[in-house]
Amino acid sequence: MEREDWTVEDHLRGKPAGSVALYHRFVELVEACGPFTYAVAKTTITFKGSRRGFAGARPTTHGLAGYLDLERMVEDPRILRASPYTKRLFVHQFRVGDRGQLDDAFAGWVAEAYEVGQGGHLTR
Repeated sequence: MEREDWTVEDHLRGKPAGSVALYHRFVELVEACGPFTYAVAKTTITFKGSRRGFAGARPTTHGLAGYLDLERMVEDPRILRASPYTKRLFVHQFRVGDRGQLDDAFAGWVAEAYEVGQGGHLTR
C-alpha cells in the first residue's frame, strides 16, 4: 500500500547537506513573498498561495529540482524546460546546484510565481 502522509522531513532525510541548504534557501525566497501553505506529496513539496499552488521543490542528490508557474516564458540555463500549463500560465522546471544560482533574478521569478498563487493571473 502506498503512503499518503509524506512530509517535508521525508524529502530532506538522507539528502546531501548542500541540497538541503538549497531547499531551505528556496523556502526563504518564498517566505519573503508572504504567507503560504505546503502540500506535500511523494514527488514534490508544493507551495500554495491563497488561490492555488505556484511552486514546487525537492532536494536531490545533485541539488534542488522544482518548478515555478509564471505568466511568461523565461529562458535561462537554470530552466530545464518551460511549457504551457493553461492559457495564461507556463510551468518552468528548474534545477539548481549551488546557492549562487538562487540569486536576485531567481528571487524575482519566485515573487512572480507567488503572485500567481494569489490569483494575480486571473485579474490581468
